[in-house]
Amino acid sequence: MRSTDWFGHPRGLSVLFLTEMWEMFSFFGMRAILVYYMTKHLDMGQEYASLVYGAYAAFVYLTPIFGGVLADRWLGKRNAVVIGATAMALGHFMMSSEALFYPALVTIALGNGLFLPSLASQIEGLYRDGDVRSKSAYNIYYVGINLGGFLAPLVCGTLGEVYGWHWGFAAAGIGMLLSLVIYLAGRRYLPAEPARGAAMRASRPPLDRAARDRFALLIGIAAIVVVFRGAYEQNGNTIALWADTGIDRQLASGWVIPMTWFQSINSLAVFAFTPFLVARWSRLARRGVETSLLGKMAFGAAIVGMSFVALGAVAAWNDLHGTRASWLWLFGWFLVFTVGELYILPVGLALFGRLAPDGFRATSIATWFFAGFFGNLLAGALGTLWSSLAHGWFFVLIGAVAGISATLLYMLGRRLGDVERHGSVEPAMVMTR
Repeated sequence: MRSTDWFGHPRGLSVLFLTEMWEMFSFFGMRAILVYYMTKHLDMGQEYASLVYGAYAAFVYLTPIFGGVLADRWLGKRNAVVIGATAMALGHFMMSSEALFYPALVTIALGNGLFLPSLASQIEGLYRDGDVRSKSAYNIYYVGINLGGFLAPLVCGTLGEVYGWHWGFAAAGIGMLLSLVIYLAGRRYLPAEPARGAAMRASRPPLDRAARDRFALLIGIAAIVVVFRGAYEQNGNTIALWADTGIDRQLASGWVIPMTWFQSINSLAVFAFTPFLVARWSRLARRGVETSLLGKMAFGAAIVGMSFVALGAVAAWNDLHGTRASWLWLFGWFLVFTVGELYILPVGLALFGRLAPDGFRATSIATWFFAGFFGNLLAGALGTLWSSLAHGWFFVLIGAVAGISATLLYMLGRRLGDVERHGSVEPAMVMTR
């Protein structure tokens, strides 16, 4: 559907941007206080809390597989988004009751399964084939994700720490309701729903060998991203614990920085660095320098790995001297960590959107999020080592995990690079900007 543009892009992108922003506000707001709520309010042990956190985060990425199939075949993307947003809002409000803790986590995960792939998969439908603006659409959408992620710890985290964890969860629920209202108000600017049921099966291109090869390639990439997420997802787990116990958060004025606020640095850095990276990639493209998407992803994973190794050195030095690290170290770590993230996560999302066979876009996007399922299970399992390993060695181990994913992505990129140059496989040709 075409409409008057806003800021050089279809109005529908603004609707999706704001809808996702408030959904991420609710998701990151709840995530910012979840580990603290379990360990400080529910008195769970660190190892068990890490497993619960990892299992919840994993199922947040598992349910989109089924939600994407339901949206493509029966519900439609718009209905899936509305049902999913309603369920997620309910789940966040349920978190206000200790007795409903586990049912609330399940409700949020199920709602997310319908919401997440169905919203993101509408981006491509806003643009005609060959529209160059679609290349930057996912980066803009990713800024919306991180705007919500920036606001969430400041609002939900502060309410949780100062007034009680239940207030933080309630604020997350309100954010989810705002997401739903924005989506309903802007539906007329979104792409038309494709046919479903018997009409869909009649009009959908067959899942031929080329389409199956694309899905096989996407599954292979997702398997490598699982390893990366085992390291990346420590951001809201053991990094949050270290911010509480290993960081000197007191400023010269005597004011102590709330531990949840550090979760906002990641999103703040996304705003700061995204324009520079997009401008750099565009400048290189104009000069004919085409970097493969897998090459960018490998570079990003390597940066994340090196950031954890550096953090391990800081933690080891402070443990040796019996002191806490300055909050500036954690602030700097988040900046470097975010640069690596920008080279892999939005790039990977764009890759899965572009390689999606016709009629299977929501399913393809769900495959990308499926990597988060096993990745978060891995992250939760790795997080159980936090209490048994010296913190310095723990961070070095996490850096090595990210390094393994970087190596695998680099090797796959080199292999597909030969195919790209010879132009013998269509999917490989889509992997360059």
